[in-house]
Amino acid sequence: MQALLVVDAQNEFSPNGVRPVPNHAAAVRAILSHVGAARREARPIAWIQHHNKPGESRAFIPGTWGAELTVGMGPQPGHGDSERLFTKEVFGAFTTTDLESWLRSHGVTGVLITGFYAHMCVSTSVREALVRGFDAIIDPDATGACDLDDPLLGSQSADEVRRTALLQVVNMGATIFIPRHGANASGARYATATANG
Repeated sequence: MQALLVVDAQNEFSPNGVRPVPNHAAAVRAILSHVGAARREARPIAWIQHHNKPGESRAFIPGTWGAELTVGMGPQPGHGDSERLFTKEVFGAFTTTDLESWLRSHGVTGVLITGFYAHMCVSTSVREALVRGFDAIIDPDATGACDLDDPLLGSQSADEVRRTALLQVVNMGATIFIPRHGANASGARYATATANG
């Protein structure tokens, strides 16, 4: 069985948040599309929420608007244990949570991972899933990143950062999600790929 992981779909990544993502609205629509499909197909949904430790950052502070899940996100009443919220204080969704045991209790062998940032918590969670033996799938439309700039390494746009993060996890064995109609929400086609060994 395949579960859906929604990583850090929180207000902080919206245009009014501390960590805005350029394609936020489109990514949220893609995530919600996956949520709807998972609910229709009675697949488990793991909601991941990031909280920073006191004094660590001005973002994702527990109890603030920015740390709240984006409207429409979060476990829906009436779904029992098939939807659950996990809170983390590190990049990976599997670290310091019982996500792995919860997934295994539902017979999950693969995870479709969505959310933010592609190059941080999403990428880390994909890697953690892979090393734990789960098949990992990622939808390029259901994630996003930010611009990065470093005086020594140069700069990359948010889209370049997102694509680079996806290339890295695909090289490690993740698979790119291809909808049944063969194109992602933006109309671009993606080939599935896995590591060469």
